[in-house]
Amino acid sequence: MKFPPHLLLILATLLWGGNFVIGRAVTGEIPPITLAFLRWCVAFILFFPIAYKKLKVDWPKIKDNWKIVLILSLTGVAAFNTLVYIGVYSTTSINASLMNSLTPIFIYILSFFALKIRVTKNQMVGTLISIIGVLFILSGGKLSNIISFSFNKGDLIILVAVLCWSIYSLLVKQYSNRLPGFSTFLVTIAVGAIMLLPFTVYELVTLDHAIIWSPKTIGAIFYVGVFASIVAFLSWNTGVVKIGANRASIFLNFIPVFATIFATIFIGEQLQVPQVIGGLAVISGVILTNRS
Repeated sequence: MKFPPHLLLILATLLWGGNFVIGRAVTGEIPPITLAFLRWCVAFILFFPIAYKKLKVDWPKIKDNWKIVLILSLTGVAAFNTLVYIGVYSTTSINASLMNSLTPIFIYILSFFALKIRVTKNQMVGTLISIIGVLFILSGGKLSNIISFSFNKGDLIILVAVLCWSIYSLLVKQYSNRLPGFSTFLVTIAVGAIMLLPFTVYELVTLDHAIIWSPKTIGAIFYVGVFASIVAFLSWNTGVVKIGANRASIFLNFIPVFATIFATIFIGEQLQVPQVIGGLAVISGVILTNRS
């Protein structure tokens, strides 16, 4: 059964909205890099039987494009979610998800420089509005914080994560005709996990307290390993291939909506006025940039 690409993109953002909240909920129980590493180990174990036969056939294509596969592994698997889990140690899951709404702006800026896609007036104005919105979120609505550059460290880490995800999304679309989806995803999971392994070992060795194993922790690893990884990534990649990275990126604005709902219900976060104003500005700017 084939699902409409728009439905797949909404499903991916729903599951990623939960990912931000899960990462925040277990910050005191499992360190961020370890959570990311275990996430991809679970995803690899479950996805390997599904994609292994395809991998044997598709290996020559993957080998010919190994540099791109390496970048996909670094940006989409190793870096993005790890930085998100690190970032939510110092900021709220609502803030993190709002920052993620900047992805479409990053994608079309990268498209302009890498693919020479023309920038329209709407894109220029929309970018300015979105940047103002992001600054409003970062500063908590205080001009003094902008002047003194007194921003939350977690928010800035999330910004780097968003840049990584923008690069990943753009490359998924650009190389969709050369790289087979399932096989490439399996390889990027494996390579990304290998990249994270030494950092995970260092984190565990230097950790000042033991990991708190509980149904909550195990459930979090299962959720991010199955739903936020396999289901969400395959849904997102399929949607991006079908309608393009620029058009798909607008759906990322559902993430803060879902994350806010989950965060207020499950972990008791409160939605603040600067988040509302800044978030609306970011989303308005993104909508404007995607208008013809």
